[in-house]
Amino acid sequence: MNTVEIRDLVVERGKHEVLHRISTDIRPGVVTGLLGPSGAGKTTLMRAIVGVQLVKSGQVTVLGRPAGSPELRRTIGYLTQSPSVYADLTVRENVRYFATLYGLGAEAVERTIIDVGLEDQASQLVSPLSGGQPSRTSLACALVGQPEILVLDEPTVGQDPVLRDELWRRFRKLADDGATLLVSSHVMDEANRCDRLLLIRDGSIIADDTPAAVKQAAGTDDLDQAFLRLVRGREAGDQ
Repeated sequence: MNTVEIRDLVVERGKHEVLHRISTDIRPGVVTGLLGPSGAGKTTLMRAIVGVQLVKSGQVTVLGRPAGSPELRRTIGYLTQSPSVYADLTVRENVRYFATLYGLGAEAVERTIIDVGLEDQASQLVSPLSGGQPSRTSLACALVGQPEILVLDEPTVGQDPVLRDELWRRFRKLADDGATLLVSSHVMDEANRCDRLLLIRDGSIIADDTPAAVKQAAGTDDLDQAFLRLVRGREAGDQ
């Protein structure tokens, strides 16, 4: 069974349509990359899946239930672009708070802090943390409950190359253990780490396939070039 099923999804903001009749499925045990430039509609699509986005029409079903159903709250871990943590608490206190919601104890908290590379900052308040550390704290809060579905909005932005690699290894392990991951990015070199790609442009999906198949369809081994060729081909077809 697909974890997420989306059919003819339309989202408007004001009088402007930002998602145009999107349809796709997201499978369990797979890292699905949602890629596209800033403003393409990635965050809006993720919010619709989590169930916090008002939609005009269409259906979004998660584990057989309408997106946003109360029964889904403990099955989804959601990382927003902006850190969603308490600045006046320490890293450990933030993660402990979310662990408590899942009935988990100190072992889960410490393990997750190590997984995101924050063991040296665990006792520090979030407010003075620098760089990508607040985002990593948010990621730890999303991961600690070991949710069945992880929706991660640009989780590696602002992270150094070593940590980015470690995080992607963690994402792969979660998928191998059966979790469903939807990971957005506007950095095309991360696309090769995904099992499947959804390339989105101006609120429409222009490719929905494996990285190898996307490159083959565009006639190039470079995903940046593949995206550009697909965009230009779509624009030419619309003329």
